[in-house]
Amino acid sequence: MKSGLNFLVAAKRCEIAELQQLALTSALVNVTGRLVHGLQRERGLSNLHLGSQGARFAEMRAKQIEECRQTEAELRACFDSLDTESARVGHGARLFSRIAYVLHGLDALGGLRARIDALEWTPRQATEAYVRLIAGLLAVVFEAADSASDPEISRLLVALFNFMQGKEFAGQERAAGSALFASGHAETSEQQRLLHLIESQERCLEVFAEFAHPRVVDLWAASQASSTLAEIERLRRVLCTAANGAPLNVQLSQVWFDCCSQRIDRMKAVEDRLALDLLRACEEKIGAASAELDAYHALSSTATRESDALSFFRDAPVPDPTPQAAQAGAAGFGANAQGYGLQLERSILELVQEQARRLQTMSEELDTVRASLNERKVIERAKGLLMAHRQLSEEAAHKTMRQMAMNQNRRLIEVAEAVLAMADMLPPPH
Repeated sequence: MKSGLNFLVAAKRCEIAELQQLALTSALVNVTGRLVHGLQRERGLSNLHLGSQGARFAEMRAKQIEECRQTEAELRACFDSLDTESARVGHGARLFSRIAYVLHGLDALGGLRARIDALEWTPRQATEAYVRLIAGLLAVVFEAADSASDPEISRLLVALFNFMQGKEFAGQERAAGSALFASGHAETSEQQRLLHLIESQERCLEVFAEFAHPRVVDLWAASQASSTLAEIERLRRVLCTAANGAPLNVQLSQVWFDCCSQRIDRMKAVEDRLALDLLRACEEKIGAASAELDAYHALSSTATRESDALSFFRDAPVPDPTPQAAQAGAAGFGANAQGYGLQLERSILELVQEQARRLQTMSEELDTVRASLNERKVIERAKGLLMAHRQLSEEAAHKTMRQMAMNQNRRLIEVAEAVLAMADMLPPPH
């Protein structure tokens, strides 16, 4: 008959298996982040190339494409290493569907590059295509954060995802600004898009700061060069305050791209630190859980069947008043077989109670962490509903919800929930 200790051992093995899966997922997130960073730079260079009508940036873009291809090969190798047969991955259905979508996009990447080479697409079309692929890659990271069973790992993943998302908005800003400068004239719709991207960056970085370790937040604050930020703010004002159709200095396209790239490269250094902390946390937790499992095995090997079942209901072991027993107790366990059994049973019971308390604490902490992810899901669903029923762009739908929140003095999540509650009352989209 299996004992309570047998099931404690089984529980610890499950915990280690989950942590090992998280470690594999974290490694996948690391490579995904590198490819996202490369594609962000490729997107910016492609916009500069298209904005100049193919006259400039071809060589820089070609080098960046080659770098992205190498990272893509690494990511595909990570995908190939995943176990897709046993169906033992807890979040496999969602994760694997995200990966399938990403692979479809990666397979189509060559066609996108060919159209840009031939100058067949506008900068806006190219940007939207890259945004779609990068969004798919970030969805893989989101899935990892949403499925993490350890609260510390989950916090790290939430911080990393939001920082990567903020960096993606910064990359979109770089691409949109590059295209505007390279085109030589201002355009109201693109100016509104830039303002939306700036606001979105700030929102993601606020969530990052909430969940990241303070030392990483300090690293981010220290990494931002004041001179670079001042130049970006100056160029933002040039882009966003010019009248519709007003001329823009084409030569500033390179200055804008370089300044934004410096900031994004510093963001990548912070992102790398977050990814490293994530991998280390997984390794440390696997090591600690493995040591506990070894201790359980050691306890199991010394166990006897002579134990007092009523120890389950005792607050503490019954003391033996004899001096001999006191001396033996000071050494660790009682000297007689009955005392040994009591102490052993007590040790196992304490392990069970400690495990139960730890799991309860983890559950409560996970609820707190996942609240941020759930809010994001609700807001995205509400935006999608407004986009479908009011024929709005993503930026316009978000702006509408923000305005509703300000007018009603409510949080954005509350407005999103109200929008979804009205879903059945809305007419079908045309």
